[in-house]
Amino acid sequence: MKHSIIIIGSGFSSLAASCYLAKAGYDITLIEKNKTIGGRARQLKRDGFTFDIGPTWYWMPDVFERFFSDFNKKPSDYYQLDKLNPAYSVYFGKNDYITIEDSLEKICEAFEAEEKGSSIQLMKFINKAKDNYNIAIKDLVYNPGVSPLELVSLTTMKRLNQFFSSVKKDVRKAFKNDKLAKILEFPVLFLGAKPSNTPSFYNFMNYADFGLGTFHPKKGMYQVILAMEHLAKELGVNIITDSPVDKINIEKGRAQSVICNNTTYNADIVLSGADYHHTETLLDKAYRQYSEAYWEKKTFAPSSLLFYVGFDKKIENVEHHTLFFDVDFDVHANAIYDNPKWPEDPLFYASFPSKTDSSTAPENKEAGIFLIPLAPGLEDTKELREAYFNKIINRFEKVTSQTVINNILFKESFCVNDFIKDYNSYKGNAYGMANTLTQTAFLRPKLKSKKVKNLYFTGQLSVPGPGVPPSLISGKLVSELIIKHHQL
Repeated sequence: MKHSIIIIGSGFSSLAASCYLAKAGYDITLIEKNKTIGGRARQLKRDGFTFDIGPTWYWMPDVFERFFSDFNKKPSDYYQLDKLNPAYSVYFGKNDYITIEDSLEKICEAFEAEEKGSSIQLMKFINKAKDNYNIAIKDLVYNPGVSPLELVSLTTMKRLNQFFSSVKKDVRKAFKNDKLAKILEFPVLFLGAKPSNTPSFYNFMNYADFGLGTFHPKKGMYQVILAMEHLAKELGVNIITDSPVDKINIEKGRAQSVICNNTTYNADIVLSGADYHHTETLLDKAYRQYSEAYWEKKTFAPSSLLFYVGFDKKIENVEHHTLFFDVDFDVHANAIYDNPKWPEDPLFYASFPSKTDSSTAPENKEAGIFLIPLAPGLEDTKELREAYFNKIINRFEKVTSQTVINNILFKESFCVNDFIKDYNSYKGNAYGMANTLTQTAFLRPKLKSKKVKNLYFTGQLSVPGPGVPPSLISGKLVSELIIKHHQL
């Protein structure tokens, strides 16, 4: 007889786990709170425009390939993947920008043009990052975070010092040019922490950036969600949407069922890919592993203020991905991590997917996504959103030497309150718990509950950490644990 598993949530980690567990022969029902699947990776369509609401960067293509190959499939069976050239541009002031192209050779040329001799340092740095990437992806991140011994091997022991220095220290030691240093510090922001708080070992993100490149699935990141849904359904997964879970029932130390929409779904095993903190609030207090004080002390990845904007003309002097580092990074970072408040002068990121993908906007129009990183838990009002939109659009116009404010057909926003309402996100964080030294691997919230025998967790607050590729890996890791502890 099959074991029945209820999976809560339908983001990357839940969908990945559902595929692995269905393939292994379990009877899977996946329950999603919202009307559409995808968790944070949903889609907004309006007036012929298409926006990815959540992730917009496709990095580490090898992780996606590994996921699909586990089912004898390829990403190309489901979606078209284009390597972006340029990958992105970074603005440091008016008409002052550096463009990162699609090969390490071209990136070396861009560095050399900015600072003579820097390309030699860059090659040394990237070679070290590549070694770390191979160790991380082959040896470390596919471990379930059960024991500190997972981090111990001959190769990691040789790199032990890299866990006690920071990405920022290493970058600033090698590169004196502030612009080049900022570009090399940028990728670790995907891990949810400041470069000064991120262990040096995580410079493997620089290899993901410069060595592997930046990609775009045609029609947007949501195509990956649709691909995983297609695969899950092929494997027999039952998906129920528009059904927020209200309670996880425990009897004699085991999860027996979940209740949603006044319906009880019985299960042999319960797996939650929803927000970890929120999932524990669905349990009676006796069965919660982590107190409110525990969560309060943790360093969370930022929240975000996002705008989805339809323009009635093509936008100039920008790429598919464009970063605006024309203000002080440390001051903004301080407003996120050290003294949480709305930043005075925020850095921001803008994505114009219609630059490379005509399916995302009507002809001669442009789809724009703007993101400001924020501390989680901040006050979020309509007035604040409007004020910050005006701030960044004024700066955008100045820095890129064009007028766009009068070409806006519509804009929609998404911020702290929406992350809480739509995803039950702790304090409205955008993508989980930061990967700092004390929140790495076995020091993160566990995939398997210590208090309920058949309750499991997956996703960005657990192992291995924030981001889309780690979420795919998290789904694989938790499914392996379930198979190990609940053999058919």
